[in-house]
Amino acid sequence: MWLIVGLGNPGRKYAKTRHNLGFMVVDAISSRFSIPLKGKSKNFVYGRGLINEQIIFLIKPLTFMNRSGTAVKDALRTFKKTDAVIVIHDDLDLDTGVIKIKKNGSSGGHKGIESIIEATGTKDFVRLKIGIGRPDKISAEDYVLSTFDKHERPVIKKVLESAVNALVMIIEKGISHAQNVFH
Repeated sequence: MWLIVGLGNPGRKYAKTRHNLGFMVVDAISSRFSIPLKGKSKNFVYGRGLINEQIIFLIKPLTFMNRSGTAVKDALRTFKKTDAVIVIHDDLDLDTGVIKIKKNGSSGGHKGIESIIEATGTKDFVRLKIGIGRPDKISAEDYVLSTFDKHERPVIKKVLESAVNALVMIIEKGISHAQNVFH
């Protein structure tokens, strides 16, 4: 059983921001595999379904990015038989639209990942990172909460599809295989 966590901030205000790429990927998975996100706990919304005969739980934290660990810890407690966790999130250090898959390691300065590591006491989870680029003229905090520019939207649309494909490959063939294909 897989726990797939898309990081982002809840609410319409943040829906199309760079920081919500994790939510966008979870929505794309939900759509492609007909897994409605109708379950709700205090800290997250979720859906249960199958990807090629593997049971998965999709979750979107309701705790805001910097407190994502609270939701992940709660989800791990709720879905006790989880074999693996995949966290999907934006990354300032990758060019817009670039995908990187990693297991373990530090937070790399990402507050959502830092929160998950602190709350769960482990770095032992897969990260599916999606690049948003680093801004030149505005603070990182303002940049991640901004929407994509018109010229970036086609790139993001394409990377959402690629991220779903990468996730499926991780589940079906393992992390190493997915890294070889998507890096």
